[in-house]
Amino acid sequence: MKTDCSLTESCRSMSRFQENEKQPSFILSQPLVMASLARVNAFFTGKTGGFRVSAPKPGRPVPVTSRHSKLHVTAQGNGRFIVGGNWKCNGTKASVEALVKGLNAGDIADKVDVVVAPPFLYIDQAMGALHPKFKVAAQNAWVEYTLDDPTHHYDSESGAFTGEVSAEMLEDLQIPWVILGHSERRSLLNEDNKMVGKKVAHARFHGLSVIVCVGETLEERESEKTLEVIFAQLQAVADEIDDREHSSWGSQVVIAYEPIWAIGTGKVATPDQVQDVHAAIREWLKLNVSEEVSKATRIQYGGSVNETNCAELARFSDVDGFLVGGASLDPEKFVQICNSSVVHYKAVGRA
Repeated sequence: MKTDCSLTESCRSMSRFQENEKQPSFILSQPLVMASLARVNAFFTGKTGGFRVSAPKPGRPVPVTSRHSKLHVTAQGNGRFIVGGNWKCNGTKASVEALVKGLNAGDIADKVDVVVAPPFLYIDQAMGALHPKFKVAAQNAWVEYTLDDPTHHYDSESGAFTGEVSAEMLEDLQIPWVILGHSERRSLLNEDNKMVGKKVAHARFHGLSVIVCVGETLEERESEKTLEVIFAQLQAVADEIDDREHSSWGSQVVIAYEPIWAIGTGKVATPDQVQDVHAAIREWLKLNVSEEVSKATRIQYGGSVNETNCAELARFSDVDGFLVGGASLDPEKFVQICNSSVVHYKAVGRA
């Protein structure tokens, strides 16, 4: 079977798409995976000029079974498995107390980082009661959008931003993580790529580890723009923070791929679709940031992840963890998702 182009060449081309409006749109189809210990090069067949990311059939659930009978390692990272629980705008004092109690009672596997993100009002309650094996994240941090700062620190001189929470405040409270760029904030609150990039840089300057979310809408996927959209989101972050200023990019900036059409819908991208996009993200990092950062960066999948599909998804080499929504509100289900790390390490030969 003839391949049209390599993942490497396609990512190079994609990184130039903003400079050349005539650049052909990219399409991701079924991959022919060729792995090597020295260098990994994934080839994708399909239309001339790029990748095809298949869209879910209208009105039909997205299957969660994989066409692969065994794991195919493509561009495996080297970071610890990481699972995040985004509680979103859910909870009361009583429900948070019960959820924390259930999490503390759970038997979490070794070699997995677990981060939970309560609503701002319940962060202090959660931090004071959670076992140390759980780290806490904020769900957002403010940045002054119009501020120009060649140092990429974006510290505001004014506090006149009613209702916002700054990275400085999170730093002061020793909250170690923050989720930025979630699709709900992008779509409902009009946060664009530039704002997300500034938020990431500002948070990192204040010592926060970041989970930055990327992903495409159903319309963008059906229009064969999945990678174009994701690479633009990544470029906005790379323009603001890179390994020259923050050498800890790889270990402390986690990328969460969340196809928007799969968030809270019950639809889940197939394991192959997830692996294909994650591998493309890792190759983009290699070409546009550094190979070291590409290997160290952990790439989560989010989008209706639950206790029934996590093990199948965790078998893939570039799925370094999950960002979980609804299922994170059930301690038993969430612990089971965290423990899919055992499946991942075994599948990639790192058990």
